[in-house]
Amino acid sequence: MRTVGQHWERCAEAYLSRQGLQSIARNFATRHGEIDLIMLDDHHIAFVEVRYRSASRFGDARLSVTAAKQRRVRRCAQSFLQTHPAWQSYPCRFDVIAYDAHRDVHEPLWLRAAFDTTTGMS
Repeated sequence: MRTVGQHWERCAEAYLSRQGLQSIARNFATRHGEIDLIMLDDHHIAFVEVRYRSASRFGDARLSVTAAKQRRVRRCAQSFLQTHPAWQSYPCRFDVIAYDAHRDVHEPLWLRAAFDTTTGMS
């Protein structure tokens, strides 16, 4: 299963690079969890969660980013900033890149600032 996730993470990173973002880190892991991609978008850090759904019976991929997952991503982002002080002055946001097999998987749904630092999905 990890191989499938890695494939879509690479696709998302390539897509975001084509949109002008620069990769800072991938698969940043802490005891709280993992952030799939950390990208620089102009002067903002985008912490990116990549989701893929092969079937729609449980809803779209974007809907799989639960409140609990958002909390884990936020904690990981805090850890990243604590361990990488050079990035602490940059404004941050949390993006979601969603791929759904029942849609055109070559063009992901990119939700910029999908959730904020304190609440759920915007």
